[in-house]
Amino acid sequence: MKKIFTMLSLCLWVFASSQDNITITLEGQVDDFSSGASAHQVVAPSSATFDIPFDVYNNGATTQLWRITRYQVSVPTGWADALCWGHATDPFGGTCFSSTQMNSNPWTSPGGSTVLFDIQPGEHGKMKVSIDPADGVSGSGHYRYYISGLNAAYLDSVDIIVDYLAKVKPTVLKEPLSVTIVPNPASEYINVNLNRSENVSMKIVDVLGNLILKENLSSSKKVDVSDLKSGVYFIVFEGSGFKSFSRKVIIRH
Repeated sequence: MKKIFTMLSLCLWVFASSQDNITITLEGQVDDFSSGASAHQVVAPSSATFDIPFDVYNNGATTQLWRITRYQVSVPTGWADALCWGHATDPFGGTCFSSTQMNSNPWTSPGGSTVLFDIQPGEHGKMKVSIDPADGVSGSGHYRYYISGLNAAYLDSVDIIVDYLAKVKPTVLKEPLSVTIVPNPASEYINVNLNRSENVSMKIVDVLGNLILKENLSSSKKVDVSDLKSGVYFIVFEGSGFKSFSRKVIIRH
């Protein structure tokens, strides 16, 4: 069934290229992307939803009631898209359809009187396409938007190709912070050594939690403990990027 539709849509697209009563341009620009012209290619600025607005002009001699058919030619899994379609003079931007409403492929905008509007000769409609790449899902999405009449016969089309390169933050693996304290027990001094260079706050407290000494430590430090009374002390290490921890030290004179 998918192959049949693809072949049919291709034939209709070729047929559309023979039409000359429709011009499809980016909003405020003049380059025509209709009638089998080259696709509009865009790079997604991020994984957030972004809009691509088009103007669809009626160059014919009669008033038109157009509908839009969105066909996902090739779209990465998880990507979503939405659509707004209305008259150029509509202050609300027309009628908008969410990705949840556009739950078929192809999908065609409704044909009821509440959403159809007259596009007289020389006037144009606004078609705003919204693309929402999925977080972390890079790739290229190919969308085709057909302009059709009430009988759903395709009159013209525009293709959009969206490229999204997901930015993956490099994972920096840090070796767990560890410390060695020698000698222990000690009487005159202790050498405190970290296994990597790190900005660390080092505090020595007694068994009652009283602060005895506080210094900054980057890699290693020799600490004089000759004035401390014999007993048990704790050295507490604190800093960013790791959970604080403590080590027990015994002082003997």
